[in-house]
Amino acid sequence: MAEGIFAAEIVSECRRRGVLAGAYALRRPRGATFLRRLARDLSEQRKAPRVLVQRGLALLRSEPTVLRRQTNLGAEAARGREVLHRVAGLLAGHPSHPDQSRSSGA
Repeated sequence: MAEGIFAAEIVSECRRRGVLAGAYALRRPRGATFLRRLARDLSEQRKAPRVLVQRGLALLRSEPTVLRRQTNLGAEAARGREVLHRVAGLLAGHPSHPDQSRSSGA
C-alpha cells in the first residue's frame, strides 16, 4: 500500500510485477478540500492566515492538474466511498475492478 501525492509513481511497476490490487486518486469536491485544509491549518496556527489562504487557493487551482497527473500515471480517479467499497471487496476476496482480478497482492 502506498499513499500520497507520489504514490502513482509506482503504479506501472506494481502492475508489471502483478502486485497491483488497485490504484486510486481521490476525487473530492475542491471547495470542501480547500475549507477543510484551511480550517486545519488555521487551528494549528501553521502560518499567518493570509499565507494560508493564498496557499490554499493555489492548491485549489492546481488540484485538477495533480489529479490528471495521477490518472496519467495509472491511478483511477474515484470518490472516497467508491475506494472504500473496492477495498472492502478486496478484503472480502471479491475484486470489483479488472486490476484486482489479475493481481496477487496490494
